Amino acid sequence: MMRLWNLLTLRPKMRCFALLDSNGHCRALRECREVPLHAGWVEVCEIRPHWLGQTLPYGMLVQPGNLEPAPRPLLAA
Repeated sequence: MMRLWNLLTLRPKMRCFALLDSNGHCRALRECREVPLHAGWVEVCEIRPHWLGQTLPYGMLVQPGNLEPAPRPLLAA
């Protein structure tokens, strides 16, 4: 029964985000299902704690066009 409930309430997958300051240094890391509302968050491929205080490595940013909120699944009534 629980498996059926999980299928009916599918959630968007978790996404990784980094908060960059004006110099491009990582100030915070976050994993959530939707794009954070505050400015400065960028989507990254993965989260690495050693990025804090550093610039992000080349190739870690997800394409800017992919920062739209994840579509929510429709639930049948």
